[in-house]
Amino acid sequence: MLLLYGMAAGAVLVTGWARGAQPDDIPPTWPIVLYAAAAGAVLLFLALQGLAGVAGLERRVARRFLGPSTREVLEGRISELAASRAGIVAAVDAERRRIERDLHDGVQQRLVALAMMLGRTRRNADPAAHADLLRQAHEESQEVLSDLREVAWRIYPSALDTLGLDDALAAVAERSAVPVRIRSDLVLPLPARVETAVYFVVCEAVTNAAKHSGASAITVDLAESPDHGSVRVSVRDDGHGGADPAGPGLAGLARRIAALDGSFAVASPTGGPTTVTTEVPCG
Repeated sequence: MLLLYGMAAGAVLVTGWARGAQPDDIPPTWPIVLYAAAAGAVLLFLALQGLAGVAGLERRVARRFLGPSTREVLEGRISELAASRAGIVAAVDAERRRIERDLHDGVQQRLVALAMMLGRTRRNADPAAHADLLRQAHEESQEVLSDLREVAWRIYPSALDTLGLDDALAAVAERSAVPVRIRSDLVLPLPARVETAVYFVVCEAVTNAAKHSGASAITVDLAESPDHGSVRVSVRDDGHGGADPAGPGLAGLARRIAALDGSFAVASPTGGPTTVTTEVPCG
């Protein structure tokens, strides 16, 4: 209002002086003009400050009465946690089905083949055939052990306990059919749940890239936030892209990270590259 009154008074004075009128017989001398200008500037400053204060007050009032209440915020958080719990239950069920499938289609079938080879060896009297069957049985037993280690690794990576995160990830890189470069700025050790999440994200992303992307190189970047409050993981390959974030492997990772209040994203445009990014809080 001060601004409007000041502008109106100024307009009246300027208009009167322009027409030759002199209000209250005051001549329009330069000192008076300067004083009026200074007074107008002060009024303008005060008016602008008043407007800023009113705007801030309106924002606070709107936030207080129109924004979500504390109860609504808590209810929203409860809904998020419930959805996350449901996702975890679904992920656990899916993982159980996968383990059962791996045991049935992999380990169990190899054990059946091994038992048949040993039975043939016991019934065969030919020394040469006997030796050959024993050799095959030994090779099959090694394959069974490899499959069992793979299944056990997917349940829990014991390498984290025996080697630590750095060496465990280095082992993942060594096993990969595609060259993997790991760049890490992490200050170890991290909380166990965070190290486990990081390990599974890197393993799944590297495995998917090696199997499906046609990539020739994979880069893994691990870094902590400046305040050490979270860990950021990025796995990038130079393959043809087209990865499906809704696939069982990536979807399971997303649910695992969501359970830790983290973020998970997959960018995989057609033609590549594919980048899997996740951030996990350490608190």
